[in-house]
Order: sequence, then structure tokens, then C-alpha cells
Amino acid sequence: MRRLVSELYVRDNCHPFKATVLVWIQLPMWIFVSVALRNFSTGATHSEGFSVQEQLATGGVLWFPDLTALDSTWILPVSIGVINLLIVEIFALQKVGMSRFQTYITYFVRALSVLMIPIAATVPSSIVLYWLCSSLMGLSQNLLLRSPRFRQLCRIPLTKSDSDTPYKDLFAAFYAKFISRK
Repeated sequence: MRRLVSELYVRDNCHPFKATVLVWIQLPMWIFVSVALRNFSTGATHSEGFSVQEQLATGGVLWFPDLTALDSTWILPVSIGVINLLIVEIFALQKVGMSRFQTYITYFVRALSVLMIPIAATVPSSIVLYWLCSSLMGLSQNLLLRSPRFRQLCRIPLTKSDSDTPYKDLFAAFYAKFISRK
């Protein structure tokens, strides 16, 4: 059995460790950048000339002109929660017949997404903006990698579960799960 599994790993180029490489790189990087932005926003770093904190204090846009202050409107924190929940639901909608463990993990990540809203409301806007951009990129990549044209352009092989109309299927599953519930 081990030999067959090893042959499948080689044949399909899908060793389980490859799925975790992103976590081993992305999660520490996300933490380090968040801590660095916190240090910049609170003035914990020192530099000559204009400090980074002064630049962040005047470098905001729209409703958050001061990136060192909290977002008093809660627009950024709520946006993070909504986008993270959307990412979780996209993954949950594509899974049919999830195991009990997968269901628990899905509920845990949903709870974590909601918990991020009050956490994001207590940190400087520079960190929240970084988290929002990170989540938006994750959502964009998730949606882009569903596109058959993009997958063909990048020579990503099709699988049996791939659809010719992934966005219509996703919308139909979303509509069936959340809107047309009777």
C-alpha cells in the first residue's frame, strides 16, 4: 500500500507536504509584517529624519487619514471579517460530504473570521489595511484559479471536479445555501 501511495505521489506530483508549504511560509511572514507594522505605528522603531510613525500618521486615505490610529468607523475590520468569511464559504461550498473533522475546522475558521473583527478594531489602521489587502489577494487568487481560461493559460491541468462554468456553479451553490433556504 505504501508503495502504491508513493507511486501516486510521484505520478500526480501531489505530496501532502506541498499543501503545507504555504502555511510554513505565509503564516510567519504575515505575523512578522503585522508586528513590524505595529512597531512602526507605535513609534517603537527609530530612524533619522522623518520617522516612519510620522509618515504613517499622514499617509492614510479616505476615511482613515491617520494609519497609526484605530478605524473608528469599523469599515476596515468588518470588511476583513466579511472577506474572510467569503473565502471560507467558497471552500465550504466546493466540498461535498465533508468529514466531521473538516466540518469542525470549517466552523473554527468561521469563528476565527468573526473574531478578527473586534481584534482588527483594536489595532492601528496600517495593520488592518495590510490584513484587508492580504485577504483580498487570497480571495482574488481563489477566484482567479477557478477560471478555466486562466488555468489553461498557466497550464494547470484540469481535474475531474473542475467545472466549465465555475462562477455560475459557485453562485448557484451560494444562492441555494443562503438565499433560497425554505
